[in-house]
Amino acid sequence: MRCPFCGHPESQVKDSRPSDDGAAIRRRRSCPECNGRFTTFERVQLRELVILKRSGRRTPFDRDKLARSIAIATRKRPIEAERIERMISLIVRQLESLGETELPSSVVGEMVMNQLKQLDDVAYVRYASVYRDFREAGEFATFLGAEGLNEGAGDEP
Repeated sequence: MRCPFCGHPESQVKDSRPSDDGAAIRRRRSCPECNGRFTTFERVQLRELVILKRSGRRTPFDRDKLARSIAIATRKRPIEAERIERMISLIVRQLESLGETELPSSVVGEMVMNQLKQLDDVAYVRYASVYRDFREAGEFATFLGAEGLNEGAGDEP
């Protein structure tokens, strides 16, 4: 593994253990050249997934892109990083278990929406606002009413 600090082509594994969710192996590494220390994760990949975009374009599935979009939705929410990581791993396993190598982006989006709805209402609405491409405040109100998320809003004296 190339050192991310100095670019040295080799590094030494100092410690290996399963990650918190058991879906990856966490390796602590050290560079013999600059003594820099860094962590890598090794995951099982059952098959190469390709995402079919709405535009018709095909792109390789990118777990990091999925994690970034979920991180944006959950930013500043009281959710442990471990729960988010478990959710991402669950979504990836579900996608891989569908048995298809090409999946519409809508399948990924709906899986994320389902998981976020169970995790946190605010993160769910944030993700939905981008995924469903809301353009006006009225669209939020309609969405919230349909989802039953705004019950009790404004009931306080």
